[in-house]
Amino acid sequence: MASPAIGTVAPDFTLPATTGGSISLSGFRGKKNVVLAFFPKAFTGGCTKEAQGFQADIQKFEAGGNQVLMVSTDDLETLGRWAESLKAAFPMLSDADGKVAEAYGVMTPGRKMAARATFIIDRAGVIREVQQGGEAIDTTGALAACARVSAAQHGKQ
Repeated sequence: MASPAIGTVAPDFTLPATTGGSISLSGFRGKKNVVLAFFPKAFTGGCTKEAQGFQADIQKFEAGGNQVLMVSTDDLETLGRWAESLKAAFPMLSDADGKVAEAYGVMTPGRKMAARATFIIDRAGVIREVQQGGEAIDTTGALAACARVSAAQHGKQ
């Protein structure tokens, strides 16, 4: 399945979160932009670097009206341990059956894990930018994309 195109409404979902309960993408509509970061596996090098990048800049993301959500096919218990080890101040979501990764076109063929991809979704629920692979490990690109989306929302380009 192909990734949804930039300029289209992001597929909605509800997933269990490390912060307790479940989180739905639609719950942020009209309130916050969403940084939806799919990653392959908790406790691995690139994924840890990416999560640490989000954590290092979490105040900048939040000050700009953005919600960071990291998603993998790891089970919630594993994600919870990893989030705790990183002192993550943002939710990590378990897509254990891979249905959300499939809806976003990031499920790795033949392997039950998501490929690395970050979707920047505006307050209206529309995908504005996508970063994939190694580009997505460096979260400064996501932060810059959020700034562009915010500027566009406020009519300043």
